[in-house]
Amino acid sequence: MKKTMLWIAAFAALSGNTLSAQSLTGIWQGAVQSGGKDLRIVVKISTTDQDALKAVMYRIDEGSRPWAASAVVQQGSTVRLVVPGIDGVYEGKLSANGNLIAGAWTVASAAMPLNLTRATVETAWPIPEPAAPVKRMSADADPVFEVASIKPSKPDERRSALVRGRQLAMTYCSLLDVVMFGFDLHPSQVVGGPSWLDTEKYDIVAEPEGEGAPSLQQWRVMLQKLLADRFRFTFHRDRKDLSAYAIVIAKNGPKLAKSGGDPNGLPGFSGPRGKWVARNTTMAELAAFFGILFLDRPMVDHTGLSGRYDLTLEWTPDQPQLAGAGATAGVTVPPAPADDLSAPPDLFTAFQQQLGLKLEAVKAPVSVIVIDRVEKPSAN
Repeated sequence: MKKTMLWIAAFAALSGNTLSAQSLTGIWQGAVQSGGKDLRIVVKISTTDQDALKAVMYRIDEGSRPWAASAVVQQGSTVRLVVPGIDGVYEGKLSANGNLIAGAWTVASAAMPLNLTRATVETAWPIPEPAAPVKRMSADADPVFEVASIKPSKPDERRSALVRGRQLAMTYCSLLDVVMFGFDLHPSQVVGGPSWLDTEKYDIVAEPEGEGAPSLQQWRVMLQKLLADRFRFTFHRDRKDLSAYAIVIAKNGPKLAKSGGDPNGLPGFSGPRGKWVARNTTMAELAAFFGILFLDRPMVDHTGLSGRYDLTLEWTPDQPQLAGAGATAGVTVPPAPADDLSAPPDLFTAFQQQLGLKLEAVKAPVSVIVIDRVEKPSAN
């Protein structure tokens, strides 16, 4: 009888563990505080054909896009989800009744409390309908800005450049910044110019005429016309031998996640030096923007990869990278102590370990523009 009871107890414990492993499946929901308001999150957990857990996250107050978890781990009562598409990690404790996970949602090293409650089909928050496809500006359009405001920046502003639908907003940007964005150039590819080229700061808000959302190249064309019209900007092209970094595929192949974003949409980049998040980017766009923001030389894409990718890169910057990034972000960040074993690797190692790509130093003739004439901007 005693042996029978022990066997029943063991079976019950084993069954309990199995049920616990399966108990995460279903719909979970909760909200995080961001910017003084609640942002609702829905997580749907299911199993694969191999009985492994998988999950999809929705940030329903920001749209209907699903964000797939790369890992769903349950160890005892501890639950952990990794969502690489938004550089997010959720970790919490499952309650004894299996209906609450109390934990925190961490995005780009910023942790926010998030308690997830199990929901039913009836009580679950509805996922928004997918937005209608964005109407694109005709590819053969030759657009100009219908409205463009240029004003001196306030000294306490932060440098940024954003495209919101059909509006371009550049804050605390110099003429050099506008030239770099308009012509897709690294600072080393801009020759000449006045003493105030990179010291006078402006806020620019502009909207195109016509209909549809411009492509990245169309935004550049409009900025080139704005420079000519409002800054009386003239130049000529030349070629110059410059040091550069070429991005190539590492020995074991790339480690890149295909983006679920609009294949014809714009890329998105965020984060300071040392931790950078790129969304919906091509390799050519990654090379151009990364070189401009963080390096003392241009970057060029030699991977041969097509398509768009989502990625996160974390590294410990050296002094030149800190200097370049500090100028970009307007803040000073000291490098990690040399004896900090938990610090991320250097940039070259990080590219190879985290992205499956390599940076190779090259020297080649590169296109440059030579500024012939420029004036401070005309009045609005």
